[in-house]
Amino acid sequence: MGGVKRLGLLGGTFNPPHLGHLILGEMAREQLGLERVLFLPAGQPPHKEDETIVTPAHRIAMTRLAIGGNPDFDVDNADAYRPAPHHTVTLLPLLAEAYPGYELWLLIGGDSLRDLPEWHRPREIVAQAQLAVLPRPGATIEWDRLEEAVPGVRAATCLLEGPSVAISSTRIRAWAAAGRSLRYLVPEAVRSYIRRNALYQG
Repeated sequence: MGGVKRLGLLGGTFNPPHLGHLILGEMAREQLGLERVLFLPAGQPPHKEDETIVTPAHRIAMTRLAIGGNPDFDVDNADAYRPAPHHTVTLLPLLAEAYPGYELWLLIGGDSLRDLPEWHRPREIVAQAQLAVLPRPGATIEWDRLEEAVPGVRAATCLLEGPSVAISSTRIRAWAAAGRSLRYLVPEAVRSYIRRNALYQG
């Protein structure tokens, strides 16, 4: 690795955090030799304005519970409480300043890579960070189209090996609202927190 320290950045609403997030973090940590993986709960992502998102305090608490016991994972609140809009491209300089000397790796799923041209200023994102991508079921990457829209993205991307887990926070919220079991979809501590705080109850 040439002595370069690598920092994994796993952003998201975490509404709620689930096992797919943890799998992505661990696959990237192991395969890229990351010093740490930061979980970065977002404030109000611009592309999710129509969703019902529980408070940052709840989502931060659930994320801390989700990563509990893993010394290589940490939660950073830099995105949760900064002024809107919450775009990745404006978060990356803040993290580069907060963690000097680290090479930044943005950890995303294959569906996010596929949709990268729709992100805010995607060309600047790949100029600021490397991308570590875990494939997602049904997310086909058309590299020629992607490279045309975001030049340099292929060289900046490392495809991870690992299980493709089709778990989504949207589905989990719907199941919680319907009173269905969340066991084995989220960590047990998160499941207990959701039940104790009556989150996502329609």
